[in-house]
Amino acid sequence: MEEQQFVSQVPVDILDIPRSPTISVVIPARNEAQNLRHVLPLIPTSVSEVILVDGHSSDDTIEEALRLMPSIRVIKQSGKGKGDALRAGFAACTGDIIVMLDADGSADPAEIPQFVKALEQGYDFAKGSRFLAGGGSVDITHLRRWGNALLSTFVNVLFGTEFSDLCYGYNAFWKYCLNRVIVDCEGFEVETQLNLRMHETKMKIVEVPSFEHARIHGESNLHAARDGWRVLQTILREWSQKRKTTSTKPVVMQTYQKDMQNATNLSYSFFNFDINIQISVRKKAI
Repeated sequence: MEEQQFVSQVPVDILDIPRSPTISVVIPARNEAQNLRHVLPLIPTSVSEVILVDGHSSDDTIEEALRLMPSIRVIKQSGKGKGDALRAGFAACTGDIIVMLDADGSADPAEIPQFVKALEQGYDFAKGSRFLAGGGSVDITHLRRWGNALLSTFVNVLFGTEFSDLCYGYNAFWKYCLNRVIVDCEGFEVETQLNLRMHETKMKIVEVPSFEHARIHGESNLHAARDGWRVLQTILREWSQKRKTTSTKPVVMQTYQKDMQNATNLSYSFFNFDINIQISVRKKAI
């Protein structure tokens, strides 16, 4: 569990008004019409608003969302990628708390109260973890598990964090965090960027056990090698920015170049591991 000792500048109205926080759920979706029936009806009634960001779907995602939940707010994404979709959803939220939820049925909406409870206990950012006691996954492949562990270790060494799950999309945070944390990436690296920027702005972070189910219909847009490389690039950019604020420029560049080489080596490892798995699978098939 990673906790950052920091007293956040919480808006006065949140502190003074004795009421339950309002909750916004943001769901990025692209061609998820068949999966929404396994997600939207299961969202707790304590949620104040649900925002679906449609990423240029070619199926009936929008129509199905409105059929299942007439009160849902639908935003048509102008850009591309999960990061861009979440950024658009965050901007539209009116709730005190923002919850990130996938549309493919892999994340259980019934876990939302666990994330909200963690925030109400004084944390700024509650990040889901499949690798804590009580969590788990039947969806993650051996390659993704290996890559996530490697990347998590890399981040923990560079930033002094104790993240057990760097690349998981089920997270929740107080909306005021967006006053200090900017999301400006486009793809699946968004969770990594969000985790690191929450840490670097000294938000109080807690990991919440979460169970990842298998995608119900369709295929994921995630590509382990490609998106793993994007995550590595994000880590190094965030680390370089951190170094610029604490070190002189020559030291930063020297160390950055060294870690770029490490990143390249890690990328080759992802590629070789992926190839080995494919070869092994083909041999068994033969």
